[in-house]
Amino acid sequence: MHGDRLRGIRTHIDPASLLVVALTLLLFVAALLVKGLGHDLLLEAGVFLVSVKLIMMAYKANVATTTLAAELASIRASLTRLESRTAGDRDAAIQSPPTDV
Repeated sequence: MHGDRLRGIRTHIDPASLLVVALTLLLFVAALLVKGLGHDLLLEAGVFLVSVKLIMMAYKANVATTTLAAELASIRASLTRLESRTAGDRDAAIQSPPTDV
């Protein structure tokens, strides 16, 4: 189950975003070691959280786009099926005109 979840994340988050998160986390830890605990730590944490939030928003947008694309493909398939059925009915009506009884 855990591997499936990571595989799903990798399909929606590009390697560049993962690199940004890793680099930001590395710089955050380096700043923590150099500056120590203090006011600057809050600033570094804020920068890290903004970076993560942007990537999370990109992930959600990618998931939403993928879902919408799948729904659009389904709608197009239904429309094509309906159009072919309607065209078949129209052709049948043309070939055998209605008779008056």
